[in-house]
Amino acid sequence: MSKESSFDIVSKVEMSEVTNAISIAMKEIQTRYDFKGSKSDISLDKEELVLISDDEFKLDQLKDVLFSKMIKRGIPVKNLDYGKVERASGGTVRQRAKLVQGIDKENAKKINTLIKNSGLKVKSQVQDDQVRVTGKNRDDLQKIIAAVKEADLTVDVQFVNYR
Repeated sequence: MSKESSFDIVSKVEMSEVTNAISIAMKEIQTRYDFKGSKSDISLDKEELVLISDDEFKLDQLKDVLFSKMIKRGIPVKNLDYGKVERASGGTVRQRAKLVQGIDKENAKKINTLIKNSGLKVKSQVQDDQVRVTGKNRDDLQKIIAAVKEADLTVDVQFVNYR
């Protein structure tokens, strides 16, 4: 009688919003007094942010400005995977931050284990970089969404295609 309902758990970063956040952060950096005369820059190279500044202290300030702009635009900062701080030309420092798209195998396993341990009558399966959850009872699906939101994952997740 009842049809199965489903939803997908995904992890996506809207690249246009990232571009907007970078341009707004750069405008603020150009007008801030503490960045006056500094060689600070944020650029986007495919799916990787490149942060350049005079020293590590200014680099941390640059990250703070960028974080605030990303949060205001709804971009998950959990999805940034930072590399090491490296020396760059002209006495500056550079750090790369990869934008993580999709749910990796480790997080997918955590989500599947969480769903199985919940004791609810739902099924979950990993499909490429997302997890599909199906069940007959919509209330069970809502409980799964709440449980996944509470879980300690290394990426931010969204819930789409709720049918």
